[in-house]
Amino acid sequence: MPEMLFEVRWPDGALQTFYSPSLIVQEYLEAGREYPLADFVDRVRTAMGVAEVRVRAKYGMGCSMAPVAVAQVEAVQAELAAAGLADGAVRVERFRT
Repeated sequence: MPEMLFEVRWPDGALQTFYSPSLIVQEYLEAGREYPLADFVDRVRTAMGVAEVRVRAKYGMGCSMAPVAVAQVEAVQAELAAAGLADGAVRVERFRT
């Protein structure tokens, strides 16, 4: 199954790279586009859920990295909310395969 990395810039300016076990993430996020933080988190949750189903269907077991990506995104969301940046936008910088 093709996998990819996607790089995002958080509202605080930090850059972070995440793993997706499937190219499906490109159907939920677009490089160069900004998303409100809550919307970005929802899109990542959905994309990783779909990726997990695809991996499970193909290999008979899920990918442990999909829930890790979701947990990482949610952790940053909580940190940003605590810093008063919950209304900020997340920019998807690029995808890499």
